[in-house]
Amino acid sequence: MPLLVMKFGGTSVGDLARIKNAALKVQREVERGYDVIVIVSAMSGKTNELVGWVEQTSPMFDAREYDAVVSSGENVTAGLMALTLQEMDVPARSWQGWQVPILTTSAHSAARFVDIPRENIDAKFAEGFKVAVVAGFQGVSPEGRITTLGRGGSDTTAVAFAAAFGAERCDIYTDVDGIYTTDPRISSKARKLDKIAFEEMLELASLGAKVLQTRSVELAMRYKVRLRVLSSFEDTDETSGTIVCDEEEIMESKVVSGVAYSRDEAKMTLVTIEDRPGIAAAIFGPLAEAGVNVDMIVQNISERDYDDHPGAVTDMTFSCPVNQIPRARKAMEDARASGIINYDDLAVDTDVAKVSVVGIGMRSHAGVAATMFKALAAENINIKVIATSEIKISVLIDRKYMELAVQALHDAFELEKSA
Repeated sequence: MPLLVMKFGGTSVGDLARIKNAALKVQREVERGYDVIVIVSAMSGKTNELVGWVEQTSPMFDAREYDAVVSSGENVTAGLMALTLQEMDVPARSWQGWQVPILTTSAHSAARFVDIPRENIDAKFAEGFKVAVVAGFQGVSPEGRITTLGRGGSDTTAVAFAAAFGAERCDIYTDVDGIYTTDPRISSKARKLDKIAFEEMLELASLGAKVLQTRSVELAMRYKVRLRVLSSFEDTDETSGTIVCDEEEIMESKVVSGVAYSRDEAKMTLVTIEDRPGIAAAIFGPLAEAGVNVDMIVQNISERDYDDHPGAVTDMTFSCPVNQIPRARKAMEDARASGIINYDDLAVDTDVAKVSVVGIGMRSHAGVAATMFKALAAENINIKVIATSEIKISVLIDRKYMELAVQALHDAFELEKSA
């Protein structure tokens, strides 16, 4: 019997009516001949409520009890979904993470998958059950404690089950009807993509696109799990949504597939540091140890400073998420206090945004950077920092120009047109 994995996010199961709507979609796939594993999130807003209760009860909470509380939202949804399907005469059973069992590491609130044994769920399918409704976002540690996977963990759960069970496809139901060339709220010309390569989706997810969680795309790419992103709130068929797949499945793609953005960026500059071998390691080693996710890095041309700074000196600029500024500042201050580095000032600019163009076609086409920079220059948008990869170019700009930059780049690469 072919098997399908279907994942429903928080907005898709936000109340009983929406759970019924999702159950109808599951029923339709069962009628098409599939056994179905359904992965559910907590109802929209429920996880935030549970986190709030934990923090009010115990500001310095025990991570094991935190996971026990915040994982309960998915358990409620799974039970309600199974009951709804049973009322529709679809043989269904709900599963919590420990019942599968979903085996994870012991890193509470940030656990990673170790294994998903198939035997228990396969046995239920063999008994005649057609649907296994599994609580997403959770698992069980080697010590037998409930663990959670971090925000967005239900997407990752869905992909992991699709890989473990050899599913034909993993359908991610959400509040949008697919992957777009950019945010439709910013550009009215944004176009829904029929297909996008794993690598492109991974870059877009890591650069700020919120449709799929980054870890889920990494897992899908590793195990070649075909993903489909589609809307819970529209009638769908086999052609609906966007397929995330291997590059080989895409016959011909545009040079640039999408424009992503992130408002939550900060630019930090260490002013007047020594320009010597090992200085980069001395800076970015402590940042890594502090858990700071550094993205873009620029080192200025070195110069010989005044008498109070003999030898070559330079400035080092890097970007990181805004919420990691305190950690980054402390790491640099501690490094200076311990004599690892020396600098005159640490300048922080939070009024910036990152805008990126992504496309696997960039590998074989020249001139993408030139087109990008010309489009920004035409709008009088100054570039502060640039970072590139094989399929991505990112720039840091003043935040007030972010939407203008997205629109200009979308137009420059004619993303409203299909390949």
